[in-house]
Amino acid sequence: MVLIKPLSLVLFLLITVNVTKLSAAEFDHAVWDNLLQKHVHMIRQGQASEVDYHAFLKNRRELHTYLSQLSAVNHNTFSAWTKSEQLAFLINAYNAYTIELILTRYPKLDSIKDLGSLLRSPWKQKFVPLLGKTLSLDDIEHEIIRKPGDYNEPRIHFAVNCASIGCPALLNEAFTGAKIEAQLETVTHAFLSDRTRNRYNAQTGRLEVSKIFDWYGKDFERGWGGWRSLNQFFAHYADSLTDNPQAKQTVAASGARIRYLDYDWKLNDKK
Repeated sequence: MVLIKPLSLVLFLLITVNVTKLSAAEFDHAVWDNLLQKHVHMIRQGQASEVDYHAFLKNRRELHTYLSQLSAVNHNTFSAWTKSEQLAFLINAYNAYTIELILTRYPKLDSIKDLGSLLRSPWKQKFVPLLGKTLSLDDIEHEIIRKPGDYNEPRIHFAVNCASIGCPALLNEAFTGAKIEAQLETVTHAFLSDRTRNRYNAQTGRLEVSKIFDWYGKDFERGWGGWRSLNQFFAHYADSLTDNPQAKQTVAASGARIRYLDYDWKLNDKK
């Protein structure tokens, strides 16, 4: 029988603990955070944002450094993270690879839809090396982030960005596991407060809201936060949807009819 000397045992335990901490350590999004702070400009008091794609082109090497860091993460490491850290990682990956997709043809496009065809949408292109697979943007959003039972987080629809004016703002900072709850609340309130995309029409008595709520209504009806309907979600955020006290009461009582607005697919480019 081999005996381990006390000093050797201590060293062994220290190494084991450090390896365990390293595998579960939060991913460092500093490169992405720096790019966002430099090249994403918040407008209308943070309700929307414009992306300086020209500047991103100049810093494309830095973007590729971040994409390489994302791709280096294996599934075992990812699985060791908290759900909050996983979700922040996935949102950042989706947004960073969306920027990279735009840059493949920028400035010769007016919309992300120009990168698709009649037979294949841009979101179905498999070009993202992530977690040991080659994925599409749709794979990240619909098969991982929105997979029922994993994250059950409808507010991600205000965090993932489709490079379009109709889309909620691309936040000018990276999502992190430690801050993601506050960040999701920030982007949700900001989007719902944007009267160009979400508003209460006092003349018709209707909530006129983004088409996002039509496309992904079921995500807001799965019981997250106790909500079982879109109206319950809107009631929770009534203060963001209208400034009129009487209208707030109507929305808060889940009594407003809903109308979905047209979606603006033009590129969210800083001109």
